[in-house]
Order: sequence, then structure tokens, then C-alpha cells
Amino acid sequence: MKRELGIARCGPACCLCTENENCGGCDRCAQEEECVNRRCTLARGLGHCYECPDAGECEKGLLGKVKPRAFTRFARAHGEAALLDRLEAGERDGMVYHRVGVEGDYDAFPSAEALIAFLESGCRPPCANGGKMV
Repeated sequence: MKRELGIARCGPACCLCTENENCGGCDRCAQEEECVNRRCTLARGLGHCYECPDAGECEKGLLGKVKPRAFTRFARAHGEAALLDRLEAGERDGMVYHRVGVEGDYDAFPSAEALIAFLESGCRPPCANGGKMV
């Protein structure tokens, strides 16, 4: 994990991304002009979508996907450092951010609420099997 890379404007975990060696980040992305999340945060003077008061309900751009929406909501509620702590613990516990392309273990959750519950508790259902993050 490259914690210093944090998360992207709209929630993806740059710190765990398999492309983080080659990626210039949100402000140097080849799609920066088309990115609705980048345009929106810049227009509002925000660094991240989680700083927006509408973050809990917004589904613009990548926030239409479960993982970025859950990460954004979690960071809004608990802070980016807490999200990075949970992602780091998940990595230690064997969670893989990207297995095939950009899909990984965090993409297997059926909803943002289920992923947020996992991040908050550190436990994948059913928890009786000792599935706690360290």
C-alpha cells in the first residue's frame, strides 16, 4: 500500500491501485476534461467528493459504482485517514483491491451500505467464522 497516494477525488483507492506507478492522478488524467467528478469538485472548490455536503446521495460519474460511492461515504463519515486505515487492515487481512483489471474483493459487495458495514466492522458476513480484519 502506498498510503501517501490516498484516494482519488471520487473515492477509488489510489493507494492500492495496480496502476499507481503509471498514473498521474486525477489532475493529470487523460480523461480529466470529461470527468464529471473532477469538474464538480473543482467547481465547488473541493479536493474530494467526500468533502461535499451532497456526498451521501450523489451518484454522478464514478459515484454510480458501489466501491467509489462506499469509500466516499465512509470518508465523509469517518475521515480519509480512517478509510486508509481500514484499507490497510484489509490488505493485511488478504483483501485484494484489483484481481482482474480494476475489479477486486471490494467490488464483490452488493451495495455501498454492505461495503460500508464491512469497513466499519472489519467483518464480512457471516462474522461467526472469525472474519475480522486485524
